[in-house]
Amino acid sequence: MALPASQIWSGSLPPIEAGGIARPRIGIGGMSIEASTFSPHVSGPEAFTVRRGKELMDYYPFFVGPGSTVDDRLSEARAAVDDLGPEADWVPLVHARSLPGGAVDPDFYVAVKDELIAAVRASIAEDGPFDGFYFDIHGAMSVLGMTDAEGDLATALREALGPDTLMSTSMDLHGNVSRELLDATDLITCYRMAPHEDAMNTKQRAVFNLLSRLRAGTGSDPQARRPYKAWRQVPVLLPGEKTSTRLEPAKSIYAEVPEVEALDGVVDAAIWVGYAWADEPRCQCAVVVTGDDQDVIAREAERLARLYWEAREDFVFVADALPLGEALDAALADGAPRPFVISDSGDNPTAGGTGDVSWTLGELLQRPELSDSDASRTELTVIHASIFDPVAVAAAVEAGVGATVRVDVGGHVDGGPRGPVPMTAEVFSITAGDPTAGTQVVLRQGSVYEIVTERRKPFHKLADFTKLGLDPQSADIILVKIGYLEPELYELAAGWKLGLTPGGVDQDLLRLGHHRLQPGVFPFDTSATDPDLTPVVTRR
Repeated sequence: MALPASQIWSGSLPPIEAGGIARPRIGIGGMSIEASTFSPHVSGPEAFTVRRGKELMDYYPFFVGPGSTVDDRLSEARAAVDDLGPEADWVPLVHARSLPGGAVDPDFYVAVKDELIAAVRASIAEDGPFDGFYFDIHGAMSVLGMTDAEGDLATALREALGPDTLMSTSMDLHGNVSRELLDATDLITCYRMAPHEDAMNTKQRAVFNLLSRLRAGTGSDPQARRPYKAWRQVPVLLPGEKTSTRLEPAKSIYAEVPEVEALDGVVDAAIWVGYAWADEPRCQCAVVVTGDDQDVIAREAERLARLYWEAREDFVFVADALPLGEALDAALADGAPRPFVISDSGDNPTAGGTGDVSWTLGELLQRPELSDSDASRTELTVIHASIFDPVAVAAAVEAGVGATVRVDVGGHVDGGPRGPVPMTAEVFSITAGDPTAGTQVVLRQGSVYEIVTERRKPFHKLADFTKLGLDPQSADIILVKIGYLEPELYELAAGWKLGLTPGGVDQDLLRLGHHRLQPGVFPFDTSATDPDLTPVVTRR
């Protein structure tokens, strides 16, 4: 799916002004995960991919130019501007990236932080200070025993870099912007689309803005390169499934962002939805407008904040949201369109769910029309993706394709309202070697085809299913642990319901038990009617 023209950022680097830096030295590093504090899963070193040096540089397609062998992650990002690789002396240090999950193991966080800070100090000692630094984070990283992990990491990085290095930060729009994070960085921005089809495009914009500021002349005041930032938190915290930019009111609100960016005196504008499944004081919507005209950025930041606040009660789920039983009834009804997709939203691994909640599988197998041995006579195909359970996978592999196995599936990490679910199932397929999931098996009981993986994996693309011998296009019902549908599933779905299911990213926020949010955050507190949305205008 192509990005809407209104949200594809593009630009041409400005000429190097007198006093500008023709070939700046720019470091790259960070740590990225979306972590639910309501999930019992702990994200340790096994959850992260750590990139250093050339491997980190190659992760970003906008550094390698057209025609490269890098995969086509959002090719629009590469097309937006010319190759940025030759524009600086890049120093890729270390970056750790993970699928969303539970809170991060503190020892692993400290190890990554210490490595990054040590690498910064060593590089400065050998080659001198950095002119700029690209800080690549998510914004919703929770670490066990900490509050505001990104603020902590950014502050430590700023101390290591020194006051003169210009830092540019890119984030997910479901991140959080605390004052500590804001004060450590100079340029800060986030995605403008949910689903995040502009992820790499946004990272490129953050690097482009950094290069542009470093090229600018400063006269007698080097601090002039640092733009002002107008920041305001908005006391609203909603799930991503209610704030998709495909639908109103988010569609119109986010359409304002590039319009603000285009104003004279503005460098960038961004609206963060915040992360709803962490219980930290920083979790809420935030607006930042960056630029040189303090009056303009303050006015526009307050205007964007006001738009979001006034629309707080108008946000709706991206699909008809129903309890799972009602969603299944709709999918099984005579004449229901095929394939019919149901979002198993409460254990969505791309929002921070553990990926092993078994509740939906249990509900499927409790339906005789789906689970009985004669259910195949109905010729229904019901696919559920997925549950991670390495023990069940090992048992299926040992038995072999075509064998019948008796296994207890899921519910080992997050037992929730239902622990492991017993299955007496045919081993339909075994597929080894997936870089994310490891070995994957499909277990068939009646009409239900349950995908079980060795490691956590989201299922977003048709190829995720077809590689396992499943044909999603001919299936009757597909249940996927996801919230809003990613582009290929969105195009596939002839019918779609958002199933309100339990898990660490439960869409019913009020039953999760938040108790550390700031006072007045909607919908947890509905008493506020006219909060002060005057932005803080600051320059580091």
